[in-house]
Amino acid sequence: MITAASLSGMTLPSWASHLESKLAPPPLLLVQAFVDTLDLDLHTDVLAHADEARAWLADAGLRDADRTGFDADLRLARAARESLRALIGRNTGGPPLTEAELRPLEQVTSQAAPRLRVAADGGVGLGTGGAGRLADGLAGLLLAVRDAQADGSWERLRLCGNPDCRWAFYDGSRGRQGAWCEMASCGNRIKNRSLRARRAQGIIQRQPHGASPAGGP
Repeated sequence: MITAASLSGMTLPSWASHLESKLAPPPLLLVQAFVDTLDLDLHTDVLAHADEARAWLADAGLRDADRTGFDADLRLARAARESLRALIGRNTGGPPLTEAELRPLEQVTSQAAPRLRVAADGGVGLGTGGAGRLADGLAGLLLAVRDAQADGSWERLRLCGNPDCRWAFYDGSRGRQGAWCEMASCGNRIKNRSLRARRAQGIIQRQPHGASPAGGP
């Protein structure tokens, strides 16, 4: 069963219970939670096993649990997750999305059934069909991305600079220059790795021509 978590007095939705800090505001929080269902650092994946994936997708409102065709939907969910990770990566200087990364999102947009909605206050918005289909649920994530791009919050959703991590986090700093999901873990790890590399390079440069580093043959 998926349980809820809390942080600093804020009760998180159960589908975001795997997030601990640097949370995006709703509805961007669901985009962050979806991408972070894969934890490269801990080697865990909520979408790895069908039963757990079905439960999480239903809990997050992305797909009805009793719909047929789950195997194909699970493949699409995993592919779209990495496409969204690449999309977030653009906020930290990542390359443009490749055709392979765009393809799952194009599949989502071709299968989804967006609808215009008029609210009682007169506001006109765009939503999804709400039929419990995965394509509509994922299209809702893309609409959240579009709205975040419009209000300026999108660029705060970033990927950890540790290539072994790539965790999506929300940078709430004033300078919008956050680089790590956690400085105490990934930040220090990468800085120490860079320091060791610079020291090793300095040793090599100081070696007399033709000599081997200490400990070498």
